[in-house]
Amino acid sequence: MDDSLRSEATDRLLAAYASREPIDPLTSTYDGMDLEDAYAIQLAQIDRLLAQGRTVKGHKVGLTSAAMQKLLGVSEPDYGHLLDDFFYLEHQPIPADRFLQARVEPEMAFVLKRTLQGPGVTVHEAAAAVDFVLPALEIVDSRIRDWKIGLFDTIADNASSGAVVLGSTPTLLQDVDLRLTGGVMHKNAQVAGTGAGGAVLGSPINALVWLANTLGARGIPLEAGHVVLPGAICAMVPVAAGDTVTATFAGLGSVTARFV
Repeated sequence: MDDSLRSEATDRLLAAYASREPIDPLTSTYDGMDLEDAYAIQLAQIDRLLAQGRTVKGHKVGLTSAAMQKLLGVSEPDYGHLLDDFFYLEHQPIPADRFLQARVEPEMAFVLKRTLQGPGVTVHEAAAAVDFVLPALEIVDSRIRDWKIGLFDTIADNASSGAVVLGSTPTLLQDVDLRLTGGVMHKNAQVAGTGAGGAVLGSPINALVWLANTLGARGIPLEAGHVVLPGAICAMVPVAAGDTVTATFAGLGSVTARFV
């Protein structure tokens, strides 16, 4: 894709945010779209939003489960940006009409105490940069109609980011083995999914290492104080107004999102 087509795709995605009307898959609209095109479109959107006064508060890692990678025919994750207005307090009402096609998944969020920049970041360096871990619910959303996404579609669409609800019980990394930490997600008091940290690239820390090195290769650091969502422990579930979703993690506590 040339710059004009990348700009056109950026316009289409931003228009979908504004209108709440999803668009057709970019990969069916732009023949020959590739990985670099997808990330260029994502970053172009972020640049425009930053120019409007919004700020980046962290990043998310997607496609960390073997099942999702197999579904999209990829062998590594992707990433997106978390902006300042993505964050909601737990138990507080979240307007469902902010989203186009909202779904929710449980994660273990990292909060960084120091800047982390690759390439070359190791597991022990990543672990040392973590201040604490929080239970989290990621609200994923797609600007692509009916979630008919391929890899390049979701990357261009900021890795299908929507919003984040963080729990309020910080846990030190050395006090929990995230690989073995199990979690249960309930939707309206019914079990909607179960999983453990090992579903996230073997350990959520591995997702943090991948993110630091992938962004570092592009000259982008992970900033102190930022939040990193390393990936979901189970499949996402659709939500709408009136739904309540709670994720409970062994040793980490719980977090609840309430949609109105």
